[in-house]
Amino acid sequence: MTRPRRRRQPGRGTLVVIIGLLVGSAVVRLGGDAGQAWASVTDKVAQQETNEAESAPSCKTPDDLRAMLAAFEARESRLDDREAALRDRMQALQVADEEISAKLAALEEAESSLRETIALADSASETDLDRLTKVYESMKPKQAAALFEEMDPNFAAGFLGRMRPEAAAQIMAGLSPESAHAFSVVLAGRNAGVPRE
Repeated sequence: MTRPRRRRQPGRGTLVVIIGLLVGSAVVRLGGDAGQAWASVTDKVAQQETNEAESAPSCKTPDDLRAMLAAFEARESRLDDREAALRDRMQALQVADEEISAKLAALEEAESSLRETIALADSASETDLDRLTKVYESMKPKQAAALFEEMDPNFAAGFLGRMRPEAAAQIMAGLSPESAHAFSVVLAGRNAGVPRE
């Protein structure tokens, strides 16, 4: 759909141009006079401020305020010193904390290594005891009884407790009554201290 075109009215654009020129002329005229007036007022205000500053008495700080200012400065100095001391102390604590952490890590590593060594030693000694117990079990009961007669009752009872009951009974049968009694007392008392509940 086509719109009908509007007709331009002749002379309207010219009127706008004339109004713009008149307004511009008025601004130029007022601006020149206003600048001189503004400069005159500014000079008078500056002169008045200078006169007031020269006639004003000099500012002196009273003695009580001076003492208060000195106290504040001294306090600020003390606070700065304390703050510096606290910073130094915090740094020292941080260094000590890092050293303690490093030592704890080293101790944990040493403890782990010691546990491994103890476990290895326990395993090795357990293996040795098992082997020696089997040796005593495989011996003839009379020969083993002769060896057990010479042993300390605690030591001998340890082997007898590890043996099969049949082998231990045959060895006990070959012992003197005193040794058999001593070994029996040790064997019976080994677990006497264990809680029953």
